[in-house]
Amino acid sequence: MNRESMAQKLRDLRGSIPRETVSKAVGVSVSALAMYENGARVPRPKIMIEIAKFYGKSVTYIFFDD
Repeated sequence: MNRESMAQKLRDLRGSIPRETVSKAVGVSVSALAMYENGARVPRPKIMIEIAKFYGKSVTYIFFDD
């Protein structure tokens, strides 16, 4: 997993959607989501699945494809 690639994809997918909206939908804090988007942290598998569902993408695409 390339953290920079993951972080960039998360930022691109969120676009102009407020972090509060995404964090509430996937069940994490705003600060946790910010850390994922900055590459400082990697979400747990359960959260990866929720993020992928929210954006309508696969876990593999967001977190494992470089």
